[in-house]
Amino acid sequence: MPSSIELIRSLIDVAMGRKPADLVIRKGQWVSVQSGEIIPDTDIAVVDGHIAYVGEDASHCVGLETQVVQAGRRYLVPGLLDGHMHVESGMVTVTEFVRAVAPRGSTGLFVDPHEIANVFGLKGVKLMVDEAAQQPIHVWVQMPSCVPSAPGLETPGASIGPDEVAEAMTWDGIIGLGEMMNFPGVFNGDEKMLAELAATHKAGKVVGGHYPSPELGLPFHGYVAGGIEDDHEGTRKEDAVARVRQGMKAMLRYGSAWLDVEEQVKAITEQGLDSRRFILCTDDSHAQTLTHDGHMDRVLRHAIGAGLEPMMVIQMCTINTAEHFGLSREMGMIAPGRWADVLLVEDLRDFRADLVIARGQVIAEGGQWVLDLPAVEYPAWARQSVNLRNPLRAEDFALKTEAGHGAELNANVIGVIENQAPTRHLQMPVTTNAGEVQPDTSRDIAKIALVERHHGTGGVTLGLVSGFSFTERCAIASTVAHDSHHMIVVGTDEADMAEAANSLARSGGGQIVVKDGQVIGQVELQIAGLMSTERAEIVARKAATVLEGFRACGCTLNNPNMQLSLLALVVIPELRISDKGLVDVRNFSLVPVLQESS
Repeated sequence: MPSSIELIRSLIDVAMGRKPADLVIRKGQWVSVQSGEIIPDTDIAVVDGHIAYVGEDASHCVGLETQVVQAGRRYLVPGLLDGHMHVESGMVTVTEFVRAVAPRGSTGLFVDPHEIANVFGLKGVKLMVDEAAQQPIHVWVQMPSCVPSAPGLETPGASIGPDEVAEAMTWDGIIGLGEMMNFPGVFNGDEKMLAELAATHKAGKVVGGHYPSPELGLPFHGYVAGGIEDDHEGTRKEDAVARVRQGMKAMLRYGSAWLDVEEQVKAITEQGLDSRRFILCTDDSHAQTLTHDGHMDRVLRHAIGAGLEPMMVIQMCTINTAEHFGLSREMGMIAPGRWADVLLVEDLRDFRADLVIARGQVIAEGGQWVLDLPAVEYPAWARQSVNLRNPLRAEDFALKTEAGHGAELNANVIGVIENQAPTRHLQMPVTTNAGEVQPDTSRDIAKIALVERHHGTGGVTLGLVSGFSFTERCAIASTVAHDSHHMIVVGTDEADMAEAANSLARSGGGQIVVKDGQVIGQVELQIAGLMSTERAEIVARKAATVLEGFRACGCTLNNPNMQLSLLALVVIPELRISDKGLVDVRNFSLVPVLQESS
């Protein structure tokens, strides 16, 4: 609610008709998420960016300078809030992300910048916080909690600990602690993790969760007991039920590749749980998804299609989210004292924002911006993050073994699961050839390499992966490699893998596809190797060449670049790769790529 005497006086004076409003919306259908009603013929009066009056007739608030918007009986909907997301996954900066999503109705983002934190540490987080503060919509930042995500199993470009968390909790714009990915650290009582939790609790802010394990026994209960307040890693109805019953908010995720809403809404539609304990979020949305399909409007349409009523779904991305973060006195509903974040929408089921008002000003109409966004300058250090000791050679990608020629070995292979973040730990027989194990496209076995890119150590870790279905001689490299964001390379040919890695290093980061020695797809991401300063539609076009490159290599996965980017995420089961080696995430231990057959 308003905190200054001047603003309180203005709100009262406008509501009473003693002072004209800056903006009045006439005759809309008020979607009152706080009461669960749709109220026809409603006017809204706005002053100093805040709502002063909501009722049948705001004509007493109209003055000579008042801007009047005729709703034409369209629905008046609170601005949509994304409860958990990573800007970096869009491959664009904060400003360009806002440019892409706000015209679609997203007026509030809860951003966890742990991607840039893994590259640059606290100064990377501050870069995002400062840019967020300049936006015409609300962009709140969650302080990253796990950098590295799994200590001892990976080496990021920087680290964050309790001191950094405590400092960030004093910054304007920090809303809480980002997803607590080191879930074993929590239930095993790791001192660093407990100190970060305590610092956040002391600041009175929200702790975000990340519990990807399907096990809901004592470790899950121990994790919740640490004060974790939400989780977006559930994929099943029972995951959502367990979280809500334990007092958490179940965040249902619908991003570019993680499609977890349809199963989990059964906790509401079949189990009868209270929908006010559920929040919708995107987590990771690719630039192409943002440009072509939408953001929270896309999630909203999907959730309605999964069987939920529109009012319920709108609550899950407005008031539920605001209440969770302690912001319902500021946003999340159309009511006096709140920021005037209002969407005019023709159809609640086929949800499209005709007009977007944020902080009391019209920012977009018909999907087009009507005001300018801030120009942001990025420091030179933010553009210098890909550090290879020397150019890589084909032999750097040779998976060698001391086993004799023609020997049969058992390989631990990363198995990709389409549209899901988890992987499978596959065990597949392989045969040596002249002291090496080669890719085998007939069995869908490709090579995967993690190239250290932060400190210039020259390290290359090798493994095998199945699920991309490559049929051609090719390689794909990416500096988007959650969470430590080294360079990750997959391919069927060592020379192409070396060419992809070296070309990507020369460009400053991004994603690249090399087929038969030639670059056939590329998107350049020079900010931390994660983000472009170009507009989302340009990035989407370039990223499309990468997806086309995947297809040219034989891959048919829905979002293979998103799947690729998670293969180094050593906190989601079952098998991943890091600069330390191949990681069995179920046991948080390193396993060999090759071993003798039993």
